[in-house]
Amino acid sequence: MFALFDEAGKFLAGRVMSEADSSMQVELESGKRVKVKAANVLLKFDKPSPAELIAEGQRLAQEIDLDLAWEFAPEAEFGFADLAREYFDAKASVAHQVAALFRCFEAPHYFRRAGKGQFKKASEEVVKAALLGLERKRLQALQIEEWATELVAGRCPTPIADQIYKILFKPDKNGPEYKAVVLATQRSHKAPLDLLQGAGAITSAYQFHWKRFLFEQFPKGVGFPALSAPKIKDELPLSSVSAFSIDDSATTEIDDALSVQGLGTGEVIFGIHIAAPGLAFTPDSAIDKVARERLSTVYMPGWKLTMLPDEVVQAYTLIEGRACPAVSLYVTLDEATLAVKSSETKLERVPITANLRHDKLDEVITAATLTGEAPADYAFAPELAFAFRLANSLKAQREVVRGKPENFNRPDYNFRLDSNGEHEPKGTETVSISTRRRGAPLDLIVAEAMILANSTWGGWLNDMGLPGIYRSQASMAPGVKVRMGTRAQPHAGLGVAQYTWSTSPLRRYVDLVNQWQIIACVRNGRTAALVAPFKPKDANLFSIISGFDAAYAAYNGFQNGIERFWTLRYLAQNQITELTATVMKDGLVRADELPLVFKALGCEPLARGAHVRVRITGTDEMTLDVHATLIERLDEALPAASDEDSGEEEEEGAGPLTLALDMAPLEEEAGASPNSPEATPT
Repeated sequence: MFALFDEAGKFLAGRVMSEADSSMQVELESGKRVKVKAANVLLKFDKPSPAELIAEGQRLAQEIDLDLAWEFAPEAEFGFADLAREYFDAKASVAHQVAALFRCFEAPHYFRRAGKGQFKKASEEVVKAALLGLERKRLQALQIEEWATELVAGRCPTPIADQIYKILFKPDKNGPEYKAVVLATQRSHKAPLDLLQGAGAITSAYQFHWKRFLFEQFPKGVGFPALSAPKIKDELPLSSVSAFSIDDSATTEIDDALSVQGLGTGEVIFGIHIAAPGLAFTPDSAIDKVARERLSTVYMPGWKLTMLPDEVVQAYTLIEGRACPAVSLYVTLDEATLAVKSSETKLERVPITANLRHDKLDEVITAATLTGEAPADYAFAPELAFAFRLANSLKAQREVVRGKPENFNRPDYNFRLDSNGEHEPKGTETVSISTRRRGAPLDLIVAEAMILANSTWGGWLNDMGLPGIYRSQASMAPGVKVRMGTRAQPHAGLGVAQYTWSTSPLRRYVDLVNQWQIIACVRNGRTAALVAPFKPKDANLFSIISGFDAAYAAYNGFQNGIERFWTLRYLAQNQITELTATVMKDGLVRADELPLVFKALGCEPLARGAHVRVRITGTDEMTLDVHATLIERLDEALPAASDEDSGEEEEEGAGPLTLALDMAPLEEEAGASPNSPEATPT
């Protein structure tokens, strides 16, 4: 005797070797013996053989018309043998009964399982809905197959092209477009990015990097809602100073200006004037919500995405020729010793006499002209000379606290596109790259003035009992990072007792938050903690810090990556095939005259600091890779130059390239190798 039984949803049959009340021993076709519970036995039979019965049952099952079987099935719960007798004939054979069992089991949309070998037919509505679903799946499978075939053939279907960034970076794994790319990747044995490039879905490396950034960081688009700049209602007094700003020519968000009063009197008042949007609108206003969503201006060669709409920026920027609302810090100094006697913060209107542009004046305003070693034929010469002397003094004082001097040994690089910022770059523009030595006189003047303001205001907020957003660094030991928090703590890298960001309120949201707190102190003095927008332990501050950290890191990562793109484009446009470079470690080298770090074959055994010439053998603007080999060593190993700066290098967007093409979901499913650049510093 044989038995057919259900083993975890799988039907097996074999010879009955022994039988008890609750179980039996069954020998399968393979010779294996299994113990089967009596409740799992669905059918006992003498012939045909188990293998023949199952094969015949499977064949007959496919001949059963499900719609007809559903019509014949009883309304009440029924067994498979009952359906076989209804569908075939009253004397349905064992094979017919097994066919009915198989057919019911594989069609749950028609017959709901009600127990071992027992079924209940579904309602007409359920059947119709299920059939519609099956038809949709069938059509979708056909569509996936069609799209995959096109991709393998080198053509990209429009629905996939329209979702290219979603498919690559934030896929809906149940979407047919994603499934088609996975299927095509498996068939073509290509990485997803290579497949889509070959199919014409990605035609511009620049647009790929740009659109991907927008997709991830600005999914709702980069446009601003209709906003108007609120007028400042305060009756602000007019300052008697003549202030000047120092910025790049492309800067439209002019946040800061300087003034110097009292030269030759023995007591000089050094003024640091910061644009005051915080006087015009408050937290939770319409403009604030826009600023808090963006958190910072995004910079890139030839273009930028401002934190605030241009019409709002222009209402508060410190443009020359007008008296601009400002939060001013006046520091009174001994003219001879430069010792600080006192400081005072005011809300006022400041006449901006000039917007100086350092890219036009760096070669004119030099250390020699500022110290009297060469003639100084430019505006604000006495004021700039004093500011330079003060900046050097402040820097020296900070270096004492730091325990070692700052070393600006790497230049900054300026990128210029021939589009001149008149329109969003397309990636085909001609790019020029120039250098500007970090720590140049005008840079030093502005940097030290801002550090003075940020440190002074940070200490003042703390003394007044108000929280702010601070940047701190416990020590300068390797691996100790700059962190943001709400308490005043030392910044070891800068050598100051505390440090806020409060001098760029048009460009960074944390500066705007700190400005609101400073304004509250000016207006309310010791009672500021009662009325300030952000109270001690305010959860909103921690939320702002978290959001800003994430956004700022993403923006800087994009800026570094897109600058690397333009550097590769510069190599191609100028047909540069060889570079001199300095070895860093593990085969990494830093180009001497370009912002480029890459691996060069043959440099792995060389000591850090060795000077070499390398040949560029290839670049990839999609992955931002540079392929290079060592040509010759130019000298013996030199002492490795420090890359140290003020401890706030990250403030200016320096740091490792993080624009990796993370397509792990696709590659895991498709079995393809990653097509992403090596994370290297820029």
